[in-house]
Amino acid sequence: MDKQQLQDCHERIKPFIHNTPVLTSRLLDGIASAQLFFKCENFQRMGAFKMRGAANAILQLPEDARKKGVVTHSSGNFAQALSLAAQSLGVPAFIVMPSSAPKVKKEAVKGYGGEVIECEPTLEARELASEKIRQEKGATFLHPSNDNEVILGQGTACKELLEEYPNLDAVFAPVGGGGLIAGTALSAHYFGKDCKVYGGEPFEVDDAYRSLISGKIETNNTINTIADGLKTQLGDKNFPIIQKHVEQIIRVTEEEIVQAMKLLWERLKIVCEPSCAVAFAAVLKEKEQFANQKVGIIISGGNVDLGNLPF
Repeated sequence: MDKQQLQDCHERIKPFIHNTPVLTSRLLDGIASAQLFFKCENFQRMGAFKMRGAANAILQLPEDARKKGVVTHSSGNFAQALSLAAQSLGVPAFIVMPSSAPKVKKEAVKGYGGEVIECEPTLEARELASEKIRQEKGATFLHPSNDNEVILGQGTACKELLEEYPNLDAVFAPVGGGGLIAGTALSAHYFGKDCKVYGGEPFEVDDAYRSLISGKIETNNTINTIADGLKTQLGDKNFPIIQKHVEQIIRVTEEEIVQAMKLLWERLKIVCEPSCAVAFAAVLKEKEQFANQKVGIIISGGNVDLGNLPF
């Protein structure tokens, strides 16, 4: 994927997304001993960066494929993103969700016009249900993170950040399925000036950290983390990009995630979910390494269950 593809993607999705604000805080700069620039995708349509990739993936489908609709399996933000993007473009969206997914998320998907199909809470059941819809309806399957058009879309958040602050030394993104960090790494490579990309990942689901060491895609035995958006693993399309363009993945504890999330709520006055606090937690964990640098942080989303806050 090249620079022109990223530029074309950004122009294509601009009518369907927000150019989200970048917030700064002297107090947080002092705590981190660095200049921090928070790209607030919690203010994106449907509350997360995933709107970008979903919009691009649908826009790249031929007209006859759009008529038949799109299908994905997701328990969270991509389910909402694909539903809203599809609704904006007049495309049917079929969303396979595990029966264990929070009711609030299922209701949100329906509110955005998506048709929810429930299944058992296993990856196998999700994939089987998606495939059944694909065959029955002729809908196109779109993967939440392991799809080139999705990766390009997610990369536009970092592109916007670098357009506003072109001299960043580093950009941090959380790592779950790998779509956001892969897109971020491509944008930093093509639009940054020697801007390095770092990932934040919970110790409890450190498959990306281990994948970079072993050179192959690793899985997680447990997914016992508060960062519910980061429980998925890397894919064969985003992993090579991460291998090539991501400098390092920094792991953080559950306690560090909660502390970082609390700081963001208290000091930036924003609603952000645990998954996006992981990137900030990673900066704080290795602050000697980034002292006096200009550091961008992708605040990936703000879809948090207010009845279940960790503080």
